Amino acid sequence: MIAQAQCVILASVSDTSRRNLLTDVAGLAVGNAHDLRLCSGVTAIVFDRPAVASVSVLGGAPGGRDTELLAPHNTVETVDAIVLSGGSAFGLDAAGGVQASLRELGRGVAIGAVRVPIVSQAILFDLLNGGDKDWGRFSPYRDLGYAAANALGREFALGSVGAGTGATTATVKGGLGSASAVTSHGHIVAAIVAVNAVGAPTIGTGPHFWAAPFELNDEFGGRGQPAAFDTALRAKGGRGTGTTIGLVATDAVLTKAQAMRLAIMAHDGVARAVLPAHAPLDGDTMFAAATGLRPMSNPASELTELGHVATQVTARAIARGVYEAAALPVPGAQPSWRDRFATPG
Repeated sequence: MIAQAQCVILASVSDTSRRNLLTDVAGLAVGNAHDLRLCSGVTAIVFDRPAVASVSVLGGAPGGRDTELLAPHNTVETVDAIVLSGGSAFGLDAAGGVQASLRELGRGVAIGAVRVPIVSQAILFDLLNGGDKDWGRFSPYRDLGYAAANALGREFALGSVGAGTGATTATVKGGLGSASAVTSHGHIVAAIVAVNAVGAPTIGTGPHFWAAPFELNDEFGGRGQPAAFDTALRAKGGRGTGTTIGLVATDAVLTKAQAMRLAIMAHDGVARAVLPAHAPLDGDTMFAAATGLRPMSNPASELTELGHVATQVTARAIARGVYEAAALPVPGAQPSWRDRFATPG
């Protein structure tokens, strides 16, 4: 089964009809907004119709909005949008901006004459990256969330954009990444991740990515694996400097409990792409959502393969986000992977 799935996955990425982005999953769109003076931004994932979703939080210092309602035992079954944002706790305002945009469109759960858009969110800490955080009384994140929700599309940039704008890691600049694949049963699985990890996405002091075993078509440089592995601890110093947040989505029909299992398995991709992951000062959070366009014929076995593929696309998305990132335009900014390792010319 695994060998068959890998064959199909390899074929899927070379298919020119696919983008190798989260939006290869039908039924959703992505919008990014950022401010380079602020050195931060917001990514909004909006579903064409409410999607079944859940979440798994494994970092020691998480921040989120309306994540508890995604627990399988709680009442609300679907969400209208997922938001990823910089700004630490200030960034939680971003969901309000996305919610405002959706309300203007008449989206949301109908409660009497009122509609309430359901928007869940996770944030990362990027307050110490050199950007201008002196924004006055109210943070800019509500406006950035609104802008992201009004910039939706099937195509979107990677790297230092959206929630990945101000992201850093222990070794090189972080960023926003995405990747997709297809299971042997024809289900599309894709991930989008903002990589701001306490740990390192690269091995030792060299250019090789921990996610290298999963790379397809040289999507993050094609450097492969090093001759020897340096497993020494490389982590950011200081307090509150981390967090990898993201979403894995599929077109399969899932229950909330199955979506939660998918989110849990997506964290395996975080652990395969960042060392260490899920640290005390990370807020590592992975959402999972199902647009429900393709039923599963054998849910027990197919969910295992969905999770297997979710692990891989999450790891690949993390490496792609770092590979595509550019250094921030501020003094002393952390160099990007390309600054350090890209071949001149």
